[in-house]
Amino acid sequence: MLHTVLVANRGEIAVRVIRTLRRMGIRSVAIYSDADVDARHVHEADVAVRVGPAEARRSYLSIPDIVRAAESTGAQAVHPGYGFLAENPAFARACQQAGLVFIGPPAEAIEAMGDKITAKATVSAAGVPVVPGISGTPDELLARAAEEVGFPMLLKPSAGGGGKGMRLVASAAELAPAIESAQREARAAFGDDALLAERFVRTPRHIEVQVLADTYGNTVHLGERECSLQRRHQKIIEEAPSALLDAATRERMGSAAVEAVRAVGYTGAGTVEFIVSGEESAAGEFFFMETNTRLQVEHPVTELVTGIDLVEWQLRVADGERLPFTSEEISLDGHAVEARVYAEDPARGFVPTGGMVLDTSEPAGAGVRVDTGVWAGTVVGSDYDPMLAKVIAAGRDRTTALHRLDRALADTAVLGVGTNVPFLRGLLAQPDVQDGNLDTGLVERVLDELTSAEATAVPAEFFAAAALDRLLQLWPAGSVVDPWAIPTGWRLGGGAGTVFLLRAGETEAEVRVHGHPGEAHVQVADGEPVAARARWAGQRGEVLELRYAGAVRRYRRALGPDGRLWLAHEGRCVAVDDRPRLAVSHAAEQAAGPVTSPMPGSVIAVKTELGAEVSAGEALLIVEAMKMEYTITAPVDGVVSELHVQAGQQVALDEPLVLVTPGENGAAGEA
Repeated sequence: MLHTVLVANRGEIAVRVIRTLRRMGIRSVAIYSDADVDARHVHEADVAVRVGPAEARRSYLSIPDIVRAAESTGAQAVHPGYGFLAENPAFARACQQAGLVFIGPPAEAIEAMGDKITAKATVSAAGVPVVPGISGTPDELLARAAEEVGFPMLLKPSAGGGGKGMRLVASAAELAPAIESAQREARAAFGDDALLAERFVRTPRHIEVQVLADTYGNTVHLGERECSLQRRHQKIIEEAPSALLDAATRERMGSAAVEAVRAVGYTGAGTVEFIVSGEESAAGEFFFMETNTRLQVEHPVTELVTGIDLVEWQLRVADGERLPFTSEEISLDGHAVEARVYAEDPARGFVPTGGMVLDTSEPAGAGVRVDTGVWAGTVVGSDYDPMLAKVIAAGRDRTTALHRLDRALADTAVLGVGTNVPFLRGLLAQPDVQDGNLDTGLVERVLDELTSAEATAVPAEFFAAAALDRLLQLWPAGSVVDPWAIPTGWRLGGGAGTVFLLRAGETEAEVRVHGHPGEAHVQVADGEPVAARARWAGQRGEVLELRYAGAVRRYRRALGPDGRLWLAHEGRCVAVDDRPRLAVSHAAEQAAGPVTSPMPGSVIAVKTELGAEVSAGEALLIVEAMKMEYTITAPVDGVVSELHVQAGQQVALDEPLVLVTPGENGAAGEA
């Protein structure tokens, strides 16, 4: 039996694997970079070893350092998690050469399925239906793709996954720049810029099948997961089983998945992904897309409906055990849905956020599970993927699971870092999501609604809560109080109240409080005064209890080192600053011509030069953060009068990049 396993990953997947190891009585070894010295997975493991600096290439992607860490700690096996080296055949071979068990498929299977072009040919030969497409050099794609594939088409990196480097091309005019962009991102993410052009299936649904195979030739499937709710090919919400499939189609797709992995001598856990047409005329038609030769991010939904711990069976298969069940013996009980919590700001184009986690609140209750790698003190930077946690809920049926997930998200808070939780709740509430009418374009269709100013506006109650919290901080304590020390705004002629100038995001508001925190009237901006009461609750005052307009609300609260107050309620987490920037808002600054970085990251391309004449919307720079590219455009017509950065430079959030001085025909209001 395995007694020591090194987990070659970080974050929530490392924590999740370590917990199964602990339950099985297996000693766990964590690895960490300089950015993760105090990370949660480091503390939860039995042993932790430094493997390098923050840069992933020199730490979590450094095969020699990871192998040395395994050898120095007496590890017998290595679990790669997902991402980083999980689908790297060179890593699997290096482990084997060092006498370590690689908890995954053989290197040959990783190679066969890791290259999308080879994978399509392999599974097609095994009788699995594939999407029509071609591969080749950029010149070959330009010459042949329009005629042989047609538009719209999907460009995909041959190596890697996770939506990185994928581009939807609607016309011939878009093809050349899309190839250039896809190659650049694929090269940066996977070190391989080979591309595949495929027919884009209209109203597609993304459905994948979980498989397990042992070393004795036994291969089973554990049902499917639907992953159609995506943005830019990145999954957001996943569920099991799919609301689309009937029993017959489920069995056909499961059998196709089994044949696909058998064709390459697969062992361990893996996922075969299919694209399914959502059009009624094509009901039951599905095509192979790719095989992920590793554990998937969304594996918990399968675990909750099957009762099978996939990590445990990865370990058992790697240790030489036979699978004790067949596909027919696995039943799907109930329904499960997962939402990915990211450090990102949907209102600003989903740019990554960051900062120190001041406090967290994790949901609990029947059918609720949280996989996370963060806790108070975690610093979320731009070095790694922005996913913070997965919130999963299960129930006897889909309606129950969706309701439990919404309530679980309402109880989720990561104070100190902006997240996408309100966006997730808004998406779950969409009628098509509730009814199961999903496709991969649904999120984009409702994006404007979910990220509108109205949807993302900070409710007045948050400003009232922040003002009363500040007043509680200012109010003198003790049984004997100097009346002149009480912040009531008293003066001759009557009390003026206490005035707070507060800012939350791009919203600024004047809040006037009359009375003391236990009995007050609060006026937010031009609104009517509202009766309110507030007090701190919890062991360390981490909760603000507010009675406002007759309703009682409990806000998770934390003070940041910069003096900002973070408040979380019903899944919304807001940072409130009582030292507002009164001169001009960020939005107004942007309209006037200066361009700042929307997130911390690295400038990977400069598309303009000093003195260049540019038009509103024209690409100026490309900034990369957390393995995703963001194009920075000119806000107005004008001239580049200042250029502060160059390719390769690291930039901070809101750091000035370019100044575009409006020309005679360019007005700030036209941006």
